[in-house]
Amino acid sequence: MANVGSGPGKPPQAAEDAVVERAAELATEVSEADQASERRRLVASIAGAARSGARATGRGVRTARRGVGTARRGVRTARRRMGSGGGRLATQVVAMAQRLRVRDQAALRAQFPGRSAEDIAEALIESAARASAAVGGAVGAWAALPVLPAYPVEVATETLALIGIEVKLVAELHEAYGMPAPGNAMDRMTSYVAAWAHRRGVSMIPGGLVLAAGSPLARRLRWRLATRMGRSAFSLGPLLTGAVAGAMLNRQETRRLGHSVRTDLRRTRAETLGDGR
Repeated sequence: MANVGSGPGKPPQAAEDAVVERAAELATEVSEADQASERRRLVASIAGAARSGARATGRGVRTARRGVGTARRGVRTARRRMGSGGGRLATQVVAMAQRLRVRDQAALRAQFPGRSAEDIAEALIESAARASAAVGGAVGAWAALPVLPAYPVEVATETLALIGIEVKLVAELHEAYGMPAPGNAMDRMTSYVAAWAHRRGVSMIPGGLVLAAGSPLARRLRWRLATRMGRSAFSLGPLLTGAVAGAMLNRQETRRLGHSVRTDLRRTRAETLGDGR
């Protein structure tokens, strides 16, 4: 996977598109990696990009010894950005979601032959949790670098990859239970982004799926992104042991999300079967 970035002369929009594409690719590949060594290889590109970005831009002049104070400033900066320009990151999330490779029910059954929907769902949750931990651990390791990357760009990049892992999980849980979101591919992925923002199954989302500025879903998505970015930034604090904290926090968050969505899908399936009787 090639590193991408703004680079000399690269238009800002092209650079943003490249980051979105790279985050979607990473989220897809690391989610489906079977071995820990393969996950580590995939996420190593994140730390490499952080180092090269810090050297190229000269922005990362803070040292790891500044620790928690730096991390807390990163949290505040991330949340300010979400307040003033969060629509841009929300747009990136939706664009990234469209690029994710989602396995449908047939593909999941072929990959997990003879296993029930419950077994497949559990495997998907644990795989996504491991992938999220790997990404969080790699970026948490930035705290050990002599020069830290600048906030909040690198934190936003990590967040985008993590969200990709989690949106893919939400989508594949719906497929595992045979309840994919309706509509075309774009409609379905928008629904899964909304489900991620609400931590619910698609059929349980309140307030509709309109992502227009100021809509309930747009506000919810921006709030969820601010929360996720804050956690990503704070995991960089050396007193939280950097990589260990990043891995632990992200594993717990992704597993919690998967269990919440699975609970809704179980309930909806039970209600549907009950109506069928």
